[in-house]
Amino acid sequence: MGRRRFRLLPGQITYIHGGVLDGENELYKGKPLPPLVERVNPSPSCESSSPPQPPPTAMPNTALLFPGQGAQAVGMAGPLCQSHPPAHALFQRASTALGYDLLDLCVSGPAERLNATDVSQPAIFVASLAALDQLRATQPEMLAAVTATAGLSLGEYTALVFAGALSFDDGLKVVKARGEAMQAAAVATPSGMTAVLGVDAAEVEALVAEARSAGTLEVANYLCPGNTVASGVLAAIDRLEHLCQEKGGIRTARLAVAGAFHTVLMKPADEALAAVLAGVEVQVPTIPVWSNVDAQPHTDPAEIRALLVRQVLSPVRWEATLRGLIAAGVERFYEVGPGRVLAGLMKRVVRKVDFVNVTA
Repeated sequence: MGRRRFRLLPGQITYIHGGVLDGENELYKGKPLPPLVERVNPSPSCESSSPPQPPPTAMPNTALLFPGQGAQAVGMAGPLCQSHPPAHALFQRASTALGYDLLDLCVSGPAERLNATDVSQPAIFVASLAALDQLRATQPEMLAAVTATAGLSLGEYTALVFAGALSFDDGLKVVKARGEAMQAAAVATPSGMTAVLGVDAAEVEALVAEARSAGTLEVANYLCPGNTVASGVLAAIDRLEHLCQEKGGIRTARLAVAGAFHTVLMKPADEALAAVLAGVEVQVPTIPVWSNVDAQPHTDPAEIRALLVRQVLSPVRWEATLRGLIAAGVERFYEVGPGRVLAGLMKRVVRKVDFVNVTA
């Protein structure tokens, strides 16, 4: 008999047991199962005839991961908002704060507008929290097993809202300001990003140092083995890609982004972000939130504020974050939000790990 194929609908959950392996997914509806045995108080004159039931299986230590810019795609969040009314309400609330119809841009585009930094960041933030709301409604017992959370770049703000360090409204306010400030910095200096593929990070650092003769260039993302991203002025990006071809045809992939994120070229976006963060309340999170800057868990509000500002100009240490979470005892990961970028990165860090996608 041939293998049955399932089509994943937004809001549904794909559970991958033992690794992120294409085609080996079991589809779960996300609805809690009823108890196997109803508890009944036996009468004093007789003993219950039901055999004792084994204790429930303990949930594995779980971490929630949230995607960053680049996960957006025209059409996202539409079916989720149709099937889960609270998700639609969340988008309406965001649209009122933003001053434009965010859900319409997510569903209908155009892609050029959705991909703009000042739109894509709020869009991914809200879509991820909408998917989280459905997860909370369908699997509340799973959320009780979450011991840590992290997000890739922008996704760190989503993680902070999930952990209770930021409210939704304050998180949206900060994300909006962040996206606008980064967009302005990108317009001020023509720049970009390119991924260097198939070689280790040390070799990429050496290539970046050599290409820096053409202008500002820095390593921006340590994503996973064989995937390191450099950011800089366009002349330096061109130089880096040329060097990669000269040195044995090392593969590169230019990213469709507006500027050199996570480098000094993002100044003064960090200062604008610091000013907005000063006006919102950051609470002690209910669980540790891992920072992109140092790949360490944090719960102190002052540290969280400072790290968010530093993140604008600092490289994202995502591979180290994933390895740190695993070393800390996390056994299962949920990627909550649009796309499956984080699943692909995890597959290159550690193949044999339980990974669940909750789509938006």
